[in-house]
Amino acid sequence: MAVLILSLNSFAQQTPAVDSILKQAKLDIYEKPERVIKVGDSIFNDPKSSTEDKVMGLMLVSDAYSSKRDYQKSLRYFLTANELSKKSNDIGLQIKILTKTGVKYQQMQVYDKAIHFLDESDRLIKAHPSADPNNFTKATNSVVKGFIYKDQLNCDIAIGYFDRGIAEYKKAKTIMNQPNLSIAYYNKGNCYVLLKDFEAAKQSFREAIHYAETVNANSLKAFAQKGLGEVYYNEKEYEKAISVLQDAVTISKNVGDLVLNRGLYISLANNYLAVNNWEGYQKYNRLFLENQSIIRESERRSIGDSIDELTATNKQKLSEAKKQYYSIIAIVSLLILVSLLLLYKYQMRSKKALKMLNYEVTQIKAKLKKQ
Repeated sequence: MAVLILSLNSFAQQTPAVDSILKQAKLDIYEKPERVIKVGDSIFNDPKSSTEDKVMGLMLVSDAYSSKRDYQKSLRYFLTANELSKKSNDIGLQIKILTKTGVKYQQMQVYDKAIHFLDESDRLIKAHPSADPNNFTKATNSVVKGFIYKDQLNCDIAIGYFDRGIAEYKKAKTIMNQPNLSIAYYNKGNCYVLLKDFEAAKQSFREAIHYAETVNANSLKAFAQKGLGEVYYNEKEYEKAISVLQDAVTISKNVGDLVLNRGLYISLANNYLAVNNWEGYQKYNRLFLENQSIIRESERRSIGDSIDELTATNKQKLSEAKKQYYSIIAIVSLLILVSLLLLYKYQMRSKKALKMLNYEVTQIKAKLKKQ
């Protein structure tokens, strides 16, 4: 499963103060999402914030809710940011919105749409390279494409995209790219697991742990440890798997990531079952089932909101189409009425002219008879 990747970078025209706040908030998205939400809201509600600042604030909140797996609220804030961004002529902001749209479609598994928006983002970056000075979004686009091909079980292609993204992130040599390097290596490791290349998988997960530790991102470290635990399980090293998974549960206990917890719980349950520890199996299997129920309810609400949004959009389009239809009918009716009126006048003039002509002919005939 693909972890949320940060696509928030400072290439839109923010004020220096807002730019500094965004850079710090970006590092806190995984560990302190509630704080990040407050920061994003404060930027959006600040009367001194520019349109670009407000858009970035909303996108920050959207990313924070995504890290909490609350896609219902994440989508709501993103749609607001998307509408507001249309008032800006900033190319960098347009590139960011295209990438974010691609990420949203990737999360919803609408892959053709996701690729379309990511390709559009790449096209604009190629045309305006200064809009992405650190190649951050270019790297992000590659990694998200890797997510898509991994989800489609085409890991050979996916690994190529992960490697491209990793190379671009490393070029920047900035601490803000460390979380994304961890994410890219984690997903690359998952690909190697699917390919049964467990040594390469372990190396990727260890790289993911390393980059997560550089920014104290416990949730990302726990994800990587979960992947490492899966490798140990496949190698029948059950005690090693339990040890690394239990550590992951400990360091991520305050994160509140439902998807992470689900993966850790089911992995622990399977490993305890493998070593005939029935008590451990029952404990973590129960936690897994409870967690799964919460996730399904959240997904159901998110799908409901998406349907409501689509329904509202279609109603608006239908209303506009009806207005356009009635306008056309009114114009056509008016043209027909005018045409009939002109035809009537023409006929009346023709009748009058014919009557005058007949009168003149009669007068001429009368004169001729008298002669």
